[in-house]
Amino acid sequence: MAITIELIGWLGAALILLAYILLSLGRIDGRSRIYQLINVLGSAGVLVNSGYNRALPSAALNLIWLAMGTYVLLQQRRTR
Repeated sequence: MAITIELIGWLGAALILLAYILLSLGRIDGRSRIYQLINVLGSAGVLVNSGYNRALPSAALNLIWLAMGTYVLLQQRRTR
């Protein structure tokens, strides 16, 4: 179980970095659906790992990050 949680955390971190790299290179827009989705999935992975390891500051940050991305995705869905 611990190895699975660790892998989820690493995958989440990689997704957050991927989103940032793509944004920085101008490949995606910060308001795009794909950017928000990558961030939501990434923060969920890091949140799982942080919560499991009781790293509460990181867990709180990623919970907020996840909530923000989810909110934006829902707002985008409503405006379509």
